[in-house]
Amino acid sequence: MNSKEFSKKITDIIFNKKGYDIIIINLKELTSFADYFVICSADSNVQVKAIADDVDKSLRDDGIKCWHREGYQALNWVLLDYVDVIVHVFKKESREFYNLEKLWGDAEIEKLSDPAYSQSTN
Repeated sequence: MNSKEFSKKITDIIFNKKGYDIIIINLKELTSFADYFVICSADSNVQVKAIADDVDKSLRDDGIKCWHREGYQALNWVLLDYVDVIVHVFKKESREFYNLEKLWGDAEIEKLSDPAYSQSTN
């Protein structure tokens, strides 16, 4: 699985835990430390933890281990580093404050829609 497919797999896990405002930022042309950021929002510390835990567990169950994790103490912003893909799970207010989308404004940004919502409106 390439890093783009891996990013999509992560977004599916996040949608299952009701994460929202999910984007994938393509960093391939801008930096060498990662290919993609996957960024999502959550409404509470509990939801931030639930999303991060589920991403970690689901990927571990598939034999993919997280190289580094940060933010579990405060649960405002949890970072999960899978080398080529870095996952950022933000509490809504923290995401607005840090505004990674603006920081990486030169990158291609893909906004994703919840597949469950898309299917229910058809």
